[in-house]
Amino acid sequence: MEPRSSGLQRLVREVAKFGTVGVAGIFVNLGVFNLVRHASDLPVVRASIIATVVAIAFNYVGFRYWTYRDRDKGGRTKELSLFLFFSAIGLIIENGVLYLATYGFGWDSPLQSNVFKFVGIGVATLFRFWSYRTWVFRVQPSHEAESILVAESKRPHSEQKSQRVP
Repeated sequence: MEPRSSGLQRLVREVAKFGTVGVAGIFVNLGVFNLVRHASDLPVVRASIIATVVAIAFNYVGFRYWTYRDRDKGGRTKELSLFLFFSAIGLIIENGVLYLATYGFGWDSPLQSNVFKFVGIGVATLFRFWSYRTWVFRVQPSHEAESILVAESKRPHSEQKSQRVP
């Protein structure tokens, strides 16, 4: 039972770290969005895309060097390519919600734009968490092997013998 609980503890820590970087990224995203929106004549979705790109860069640094610093560091080019690919899908999800609210329903006040920007970030975050932990910041093979060995060592000796092939 203990390997499961340590796996659950690792997941809880991962979600907490992901959430911390994510919350900071939300502040970056919304801050840049409002700054660009009010300091320029750009349409709402274009301002949002600029803000999302800035937040993606911010989040990559936070995820790579804090949340997932213990993950496989080999193949940084592949990691960054996958991160950008999944981030682009998240960008489409996030800004698709804002686009639909703004141009589909005509909800374009500053408050409405911020609410739907925030909703879009939330929906896209679910996708990003799954894709980043599954495809981008993969667990190092040594951690998986170590977990299996720890689980094997805790099983009763008779159970280990019965599963061996003679």
